[in-house]
Amino acid sequence: MTTPNELRLLPWSGPGDKPCYLSTDDPYGYMSRLADGIEAIQLGTASELLEEASEALDDQGTSLDDLRCLVKELTGALQDVYRVATSRGQLRATRDPREPTC
Repeated sequence: MTTPNELRLLPWSGPGDKPCYLSTDDPYGYMSRLADGIEAIQLGTASELLEEASEALDDQGTSLDDLRCLVKELTGALQDVYRVATSRGQLRATRDPREPTC
C-alpha cells in the first residue's frame, strides 16, 4: 500500500465536491487505468474547447449568450485540467527519478 504522500488525486470529485484519492501499489490496476482514461478525455475536451473559443472570438457574429456558455464550459475544462496537472505533479514528486516512466 502507498504512503499518504503517494496518494493519487483522481480526476473526479466525491460528495460535496471533495477530492478523491487512490492508494495502490499498482499503477496499472483497474482504478489507475480508469483515472488515466478519464484524464485523457478531460484533456481532449479542453483542447476541443480551446479551438472552439478561438473560432468564437474570431467571429464578430458570436452572441453574448454563446460566449457566456463557452466561458462556462471552458471554466469546467480548466478545473479538470488543473486537477490533472496537480495529480501528475504529485505523482512525479513521489516517484524515484531513476525509475522508468514506461
